[in-house]
Amino acid sequence: MSNVQLAANLRRLRTDHNYTQTQIGEKLNISRQAYSNYETGKRIPDIDMLIRIADIYEVTLEQLLTQTCTKTGIINETTGPYFASRIIASEDTVYLTEEELELVTHYRSAGEDERKLTRKVLGM
Repeated sequence: MSNVQLAANLRRLRTDHNYTQTQIGEKLNISRQAYSNYETGKRIPDIDMLIRIADIYEVTLEQLLTQTCTKTGIINETTGPYFASRIIASEDTVYLTEEELELVTHYRSAGEDERKLTRKVLGM
């Protein structure tokens, strides 16, 4: 079972900190491909690796696994207009189709101009 939030955080935090997969792999003493598998959700790091990754980005394990992490802080999705859901195929939390999940993921990482354009196209 993959962890969509973890994979997204690993990718986002790495790019926010201007690291390459190779650089993070070197910090963790693993190959670039091994780290890439974490970012794509093909593999989940063991607890020791998760602790090392959280230390690099100065976040807690809970934040790394369950919250949206950015270089500037944590986006709290447990309050406000967020609704817990579930991805049926992987049993992760979110009831969205693959297309919906991809749209939400891209929207969250988009700049404000791209978000405005998306809302306009969708008639929002």
